[in-house]
Amino acid sequence: MAIIRAFKAIRPLPECAEEVASLPYDVMNRAEAFQKIQGKPYSFLRVDRPETTLDQDIDLYDDRVYEQAVINMDKLVESGAVQQDPKACIYIYELTMAGRSQTGIVCCASIDDYLEDRIKKHEKTRADKEADRIKHVDILDANTGPIFLAYKQQEKINQLIDQLKGKSPETEFTADDGIIHRIWVIDDHNTITQLASDFSEIDSLYIADGHHRCASAVNVGQMRREANPEYTGEEEFNYFLAVVFPDQELKIFDYNRVIKDLNNLSEQEFLEVIQDKFELELVGDKAYRPQAKSEFGMYFNGDWYKIIAKQGTYDATDPVESLDVSILQNNLLKPVLGIEDPRTDQRIDFVGGIRGLKELERRVDSQEMKLAFAMYPTSIEELFAVADANQLMPPKSTWFEPKLRSGLFIHKLS
Repeated sequence: MAIIRAFKAIRPLPECAEEVASLPYDVMNRAEAFQKIQGKPYSFLRVDRPETTLDQDIDLYDDRVYEQAVINMDKLVESGAVQQDPKACIYIYELTMAGRSQTGIVCCASIDDYLEDRIKKHEKTRADKEADRIKHVDILDANTGPIFLAYKQQEKINQLIDQLKGKSPETEFTADDGIIHRIWVIDDHNTITQLASDFSEIDSLYIADGHHRCASAVNVGQMRREANPEYTGEEEFNYFLAVVFPDQELKIFDYNRVIKDLNNLSEQEFLEVIQDKFELELVGDKAYRPQAKSEFGMYFNGDWYKIIAKQGTYDATDPVESLDVSILQNNLLKPVLGIEDPRTDQRIDFVGGIRGLKELERRVDSQEMKLAFAMYPTSIEELFAVADANQLMPPKSTWFEPKLRSGLFIHKLS
């Protein structure tokens, strides 16, 4: 059974929501984050990326950075731009991008569901990234970035959400990237109880995005339990901030690859050797987007190629080996181009599909990179299959859009 729970969110006044809301802390670098806060005194990036309000020579992980997060959060609260709800609520959060909408339930999820694998993972986390967010959550005494969870859609939940959305949203704004955000506040006890009951019939929730934020939130919860051995399980630190979406409304974009060199192969040798495992077809100068699984677009020397994995190059029954990112890694990137570990190899970089295929062409035409691969998007069913098998996806397998905004809901741990 999956647990969802109401909470007293700290959140912006409707007229301040657009300025407060910010993209997740980890989708931009320091310089980009600094530019985002200019002229926006209420931007939540000042809390999520507090180094933007300090001297740029201060290290990202300096204690002063985390202390500044508390100072910036206090300033935001004191400004009156954000306030805490007086009673525990559940919230409906709809995002609309290019005419397509997805609607999630903003709630608290249980750290025990995570620890006991009822909240399933598909990605390996890095200790240094976890340590950063653990310190951030702990010093703020709050979850500031929601975890993006998915569940296998249930019709009765859909119907209830549709009914709740029949009223006008409390908050509505269009962000500077064109994405429309709408929020409904659900404070009716019976409705909250019904939603919690409906979710109790769901076996598993799945992390779609936010593995590091989730692991860090759980880690802080465990730290608080150790510091409070008489805890009952009802304390707020036993739960973390999440937005839970039905799988059928989600869209995964391609997560493309660009490569610096040919691993000492000549251009002709490279084109010949990849044909051991792939069918190769010259498309021309028009960008080629893959149309099916095990199919890839390759941009090389000003031309696009369609390459298709040959039969027998991968195990179609294995949930990880059959992923397109695995097929490319195991049959081309590693054996031909010598990229052993894409997590650490400096010769590979990753480009989210939201940037389009023109970005791949730009990276190669500028001679920054030698070639690029356009991927067919991983499906939500593939993500579920990997998580259900207790396996992990290769890095940079999924890119979800639209991105959830931080700062619209803050969950205090005490």
